[in-house]
Amino acid sequence: MHDIRFIRENPKEFDKALGRRGINAASKEILKIDEDRRSAILAAETAQAEQNKSSKLIGAAKASGNEEEFEKLRKLVAEKKNEVADMNARAKSLDEELTLALMSLPNILNQEVPDGNDENENVEIFSWGEPRTIKNPKEHYEIPAAIPGMDFETAAKLSGSRFVVLRGSVARLHRALAQFMLDTHINEHGLTETMTPVLVREEAMFGTNQLPKFSDDSYQTTNGWWLIPTSEVTLTNTSANAITLESSLPIRMTAHTQCFRSEAGSAGKDTAGMLRQHQFEKVEMVSITHPNDSLAEHERMTNCAKAILEKLDLPYRVMLLCSGDTGFGAQKTNDLEVWLPGQQTYREISSVSVCGDFQARRMNARYKPSSGGKPEFVHTLNGSGLAVGRCLIAVLENGQQEDGSVKLPEILKNYLGGKTVIDNKGNLC
Repeated sequence: MHDIRFIRENPKEFDKALGRRGINAASKEILKIDEDRRSAILAAETAQAEQNKSSKLIGAAKASGNEEEFEKLRKLVAEKKNEVADMNARAKSLDEELTLALMSLPNILNQEVPDGNDENENVEIFSWGEPRTIKNPKEHYEIPAAIPGMDFETAAKLSGSRFVVLRGSVARLHRALAQFMLDTHINEHGLTETMTPVLVREEAMFGTNQLPKFSDDSYQTTNGWWLIPTSEVTLTNTSANAITLESSLPIRMTAHTQCFRSEAGSAGKDTAGMLRQHQFEKVEMVSITHPNDSLAEHERMTNCAKAILEKLDLPYRVMLLCSGDTGFGAQKTNDLEVWLPGQQTYREISSVSVCGDFQARRMNARYKPSSGGKPEFVHTLNGSGLAVGRCLIAVLENGQQEDGSVKLPEILKNYLGGKTVIDNKGNLC
């Protein structure tokens, strides 16, 4: 959420910044609501003062026996009381309108973000590994080794489209990948493992800007809870409505959770296989930092995600997202895209974003400076480390052999009981 004081003092700068996202003259509507809200507050305060003044005079009129003056003042107090109530109600309504308007505008982009209209204008800033030559590469769901372990038909019977039942070697590989990611982030990257709920209150979804704009992308239960689209929601909101000591920053967390997305607006896109699912698992990274440290933390988190792919020997590239492709709540985003031989293209497997104080304002997440002074807003960051299902796809496709088997990354050997291959019958050996 944006700072209304900044908009009041820098309307042209604010409009120019949001203009990079294709939003024109955003300050005009915001400042009109703000002006009306402040006028209503002033009117309520004026009416309250007049009511208080008249209330004091009532006692004097009663004591002097001046019934005419007493009735006049009593009537005036009643009118002012109603006026105060009306003005307070209007001020509250305008305050809610202002908050909603501020919440509905995307974050201001970092100056390092290149201008561009869509994903075609993202900029490659790093690449690692050479895609190996595979004769007649197959997509993950076509590989003989994987076919026995991916049951889309039963999943459709149970839940509908965009679900999968994993069995045997593939299910074990999926679990091993998640465990490997967690162990690496905890033991090598210094993140604190955190177990969080997957059902959250509405205010948590507001805090990490899933609401109000993206309500159609998530699932809500009949009693008002929301299923998390990522544990960014829960991990980031652990700092909501709290004041953290500066000496405690940065706070670095990781969690492995189920995630749920309705995939609204993606009909007909990536429907084959398990690339785009309604339910999936992800190992998430979240950092809560001092404002001066957030950009450096963004690079550190990007390196954490890169390390996972390199340990798995998966070719990838890092893309700096352009203005037209950067997410609503992000100031700057690095996407990690892994090479998928079956599609002969790179596909996103992690998105690492720095949000500045955008989410912190929505959550009222602050820190107390060590030097004293009033609390200030923290900066928040989030990133996949990694999407487990997409990593499974990448391991299967990059490890596929001509005989239909899959050679597995050496780093996973200890997680799979010393096994290094899924044969073309689906057996781990």
